[in-house]
Amino acid sequence: MKLLFVGGTGLISSACSELAVEQGHELYLLNRAQSSSYSAPRGSKVMRGDVSADRTPLFDLLSSHKFDAVVDFIAFEPADIERDIALFRGRTEQFVFISSASAYQKPPARYLITEQTPLENPYWEYSRNKINCENMLMRAQGEGFPVTIIRPSLTYGPSQIPLAVSSWRHPWTVIDRMLRGQKVIVPGDGTSLWVLTWNVDFAHGLLGLLGNPHAIGEAFHITSEEVLTWNQIYLEVYRALNLEPNLMHIPSDLIARFDDHALGSLIGDKSNSVVFDNSKIRRFVPDFKCKVGWAEGLRKALAWFDADDSRKSIDHSMNSIWGSIIKSYENA
Repeated sequence: MKLLFVGGTGLISSACSELAVEQGHELYLLNRAQSSSYSAPRGSKVMRGDVSADRTPLFDLLSSHKFDAVVDFIAFEPADIERDIALFRGRTEQFVFISSASAYQKPPARYLITEQTPLENPYWEYSRNKINCENMLMRAQGEGFPVTIIRPSLTYGPSQIPLAVSSWRHPWTVIDRMLRGQKVIVPGDGTSLWVLTWNVDFAHGLLGLLGNPHAIGEAFHITSEEVLTWNQIYLEVYRALNLEPNLMHIPSDLIARFDDHALGSLIGDKSNSVVFDNSKIRRFVPDFKCKVGWAEGLRKALAWFDADDSRKSIDHSMNSIWGSIIKSYENA
């Protein structure tokens, strides 16, 4: 197939790009700059363009191309979808939007999440934007725009260590606290159930849907089925580092008092228990199976950071916030 990935060198998309080339697809990547963590795979064709800028150069860049599938990994707001519909209408047989499983109802009415779970998140603007994007695309689907929607949930790879209270841009920050013997925050009592998905496993599910006409007009989540509590997730990190745990359990609403982002990322997402029913993706992609569990994926990520000390950046601002949260809770 002839594929276009908008993005293609990010945490999730890089694994999809690697697999697409490995499977022999003709892969084009549309992005504005080289990622500092992941390179475009050998054999892919990079088209330099800024999708957030003037559309005219993009129309010129794409004028001679038609694709079997286009996947946009970097659309977050309705304006992005408006642009994509204009750019790719009549230019692709399938348009795939990477949404988010955080768009599902929070708190969930039922612990087992299917694609029929309502989309409703009053706590996180990011999730509401994804919901609005989905609604726009499904209206366009009714007008002949060939849409497939994908909802990942906390998908990680070598450059990310996905903990509940962390710094997404500087994930080594929590590991550094562990190594220094400092207290590490776990939201609530740590017994909420959660799912972590390795990016290569996600890629197998996504690539299996590309070019499938039956996937048009459908939505899928693609996640691991290894369900762990946050306590288990954190304790595995200490185990991998050969350290004694030094955890502090703090209510999510107190954390959100100090960290505005936590209102969405915790109360609107990770403090809830989520278990995903993946029967739909397995019906469409029968050989889909997540092979990398948390214990293995975590160690792969730790090895990636250990390979280059420059990757071990620290978020001093978040360290300060966490210190204030811990002090407040101890005083209480």
